[in-house]
Amino acid sequence: MTEPQFDKTFEPAHGEAVAVASDILRVTAPNAGPLTFHGTNSYIVGRDTLAVIDPGPENESHWRTLLAAIAGRPVSHIFVSHTHRDHSPLAARLKAETGATIVAEGPHRAARPLYTGEVNPLKESADMDFVPDIAAAHGHVVSGDGWSIETLHTPGHTANHAAFALNGTGLVFSADHVMAWATSIIAPPDGAMSDFMASLDMLAARDDSLYLPGHGGPVHKPRQFVRALKTHRIMRERAVLGRIEKGDRLIADMVKAIYRDTDPRLHGAAALSVLAHLEDLVGRGEVVTDGPPSIKGEYRPA
Repeated sequence: MTEPQFDKTFEPAHGEAVAVASDILRVTAPNAGPLTFHGTNSYIVGRDTLAVIDPGPENESHWRTLLAAIAGRPVSHIFVSHTHRDHSPLAARLKAETGATIVAEGPHRAARPLYTGEVNPLKESADMDFVPDIAAAHGHVVSGDGWSIETLHTPGHTANHAAFALNGTGLVFSADHVMAWATSIIAPPDGAMSDFMASLDMLAARDDSLYLPGHGGPVHKPRQFVRALKTHRIMRERAVLGRIEKGDRLIADMVKAIYRDTDPRLHGAAALSVLAHLEDLVGRGEVVTDGPPSIKGEYRPA
């Protein structure tokens, strides 16, 4: 496989809990959009005492569905993959309701400091109030009632992004790092392309059998899919270099050419991903620009 075969066939079943594996329920929030697909997936793990992964956005309908799926059972832990507002905000409410311990890599932070005069384009999408009870290092294991969950640091989409492996099953909750329906947005300064690629390498070295992502349906044959996703990103990088070699100097012009078949509503996100590629290319000395890389900067071959 040279390119990932994205799968957009997915039934979100809003308002219902769907069994997706043994003792795992999925509840999809009704927050569909260009970047969230049919909505954010929350997962409930266990039979008696539960773990909840990515409780989701502040949405009353989703909250009620989540509580109905929990069905009065105790919740010992809440795992949060990252601090975008479609994943983490309900964690505090669920903790207050259940007394559960919140586990995550850490609070929201950028992958690098803001440059002078730079404005974070995704500032409003970040949950700056989130603070976990346990800041889980890579490899940190939490054992519960019949389940054991290991934290896998996967920075790239955000600096604090983590996936969670359900030990002994071959299953990983891959959140927004690897999804079956589309590639993840990498938006500086919150995300970094070099981090994203390194995280793909870490996952590709594992021998997992199934990913359950933060949006859309499962990823089958994940190692093969991750390798194809890395190839896709490398090809995108080459396309960016190709546009610069042909004379494009602005990100807007590169996006028009590279993403000409993409929904125009996603061109803003595409521009940020191109910026992430350019940050990486400038850092490696393959492209030059005046000052630090920026969304409105001009780029030239090195």
